[in-house]
Amino acid sequence: MIANESYKWLSLLLVISLTGTVSSLKILGMFAHPAISHFKFFHPIMRGLAEVGHSVDVVSPFPDKAPPTGYTDYKLPSSNLSDMIPMTEFERPLPFLFHYAEFYMLYAAGKDACNITLHSQALAKILKHPPGYYDVILMEHFNTDCLMSVAHVLQAPVIGMSSCALMPWHYERMGAPLIPSYISALFMGKSQQMSFAGRLGNWITVHSINLLYKMFSYSAADALVRQKFGPGLPSTREMVRNTSLMLLNQHFSLSGPKPLPPNIIEVGGVHLQPAKPLPAELQQLLDKATKGVILISWGSQLRASSLSEPKRNAMVRAIARLEQQVIWKWENETLPNKPDNLHIMKWLPQRDLFAHPNVKLFLSHGGLMGTSEAVSSGVPMVGMPMYGDQSLNIESLVERGMALRLDFHKLSEQTIYETITRALDPSFKVNALAVASAYNNRVQQPLETAIWWVEHVAETKGAPLVQPSAVHLSRFVYYSLDVYLLVISVLLLLFIACLGLRRICPGGKRQAVTKLKRK
Repeated sequence: MIANESYKWLSLLLVISLTGTVSSLKILGMFAHPAISHFKFFHPIMRGLAEVGHSVDVVSPFPDKAPPTGYTDYKLPSSNLSDMIPMTEFERPLPFLFHYAEFYMLYAAGKDACNITLHSQALAKILKHPPGYYDVILMEHFNTDCLMSVAHVLQAPVIGMSSCALMPWHYERMGAPLIPSYISALFMGKSQQMSFAGRLGNWITVHSINLLYKMFSYSAADALVRQKFGPGLPSTREMVRNTSLMLLNQHFSLSGPKPLPPNIIEVGGVHLQPAKPLPAELQQLLDKATKGVILISWGSQLRASSLSEPKRNAMVRAIARLEQQVIWKWENETLPNKPDNLHIMKWLPQRDLFAHPNVKLFLSHGGLMGTSEAVSSGVPMVGMPMYGDQSLNIESLVERGMALRLDFHKLSEQTIYETITRALDPSFKVNALAVASAYNNRVQQPLETAIWWVEHVAETKGAPLVQPSAVHLSRFVYYSLDVYLLVISVLLLLFIACLGLRRICPGGKRQAVTKLKRK
């Protein structure tokens, strides 16, 4: 415990020493999307900024229960997105082109969040500040681009934040290359090793969803912004190009290397804290588990206890066949037919459990926060993705040889038992430790990196030198379509000219030969 506290204070002192030359900044954070899993990425950065002496205002549905000095909450109304989702919602096979349905749900949720936030008392209080009051504004770039209008009115540079991989519409605004041949759309959930059919589907998905976002999300945001501020503001599509920087909850070791420009900064794992001592009962259970322990958790939103009876029984029977002890995050007090090696708990101190050497495997839905904890601790995984970025996260780790995928719709005693048994092979642990080494060994801790860049953007009034010129190019020029058009036109003209010459020259040649023969 003393060692952990010392580590915490040492890290904080290091951050303060690195930022000591910067005077106290006025920083605004706006996080309208009502998903706690997203906010768990934003919150440590906002707290960290306050802890090093900056004045931080945060507009979100999730107030800090013990805010540090300088941290002020402006609470937004709660939403039903915070409710838990029963597993029965996913019992039916997913329809063909389900990713388009996911996009529509994201669009509708974003429109609702924008409407609530723009007309909230919390934002009304923020807008009482004069333009130039804030040195920098941090906001989620997901489905609430309407909030760029607030940054425009307050005249402050913007840092976008994404709690997941880049969405298809992020690349253009940040001047980053969009390469569907090996960078999967979040909605597709593919690894970087795709078949031809996978690449074709990914290309169609990336460009079609990008187009849909421009057609629907930008238009909806524009309408809401005009309703709030009148017709004088630029379009949302223009305003998002003024994003100075993007802080991304990714790391190449987990999700794969990508050609990112210097205005996109990977700070994946910023939420990770040093492991704390386990409660005595849990510590004893893990210490005595000579064959190892398997953890099962499907996150904060999916209710494991709502599994259908056939799938629940399949899980229980498969677990009973294992020689390991199994700890399952289960929301009820009891579980029918629970075997002796299964221990149910309503809440798991995941980060602290992963630090124990007897934890051999993690069964998860593939949420990025829990996945990052497992990766950091070098724990192999069995992933059962349900929606969102979960499939993308699991497929990335499958490609790295530290995870296996389990299909929810094919869940049976045999598939569960066989997948777990395969994932317990020592090779998965070796690969997991290699990924953990790359994930943990960085020049700078993620929080230190995030704070440095926030201060840099504020000091330089938007860090203009890191913004690629590509941000302001049309797509026609960016992809050199004008050059291709010219080259193809010239080649076509040459081809037509050659065809014409072939028709003339061969005829003239035959006539000359005929004349010579007559002579």
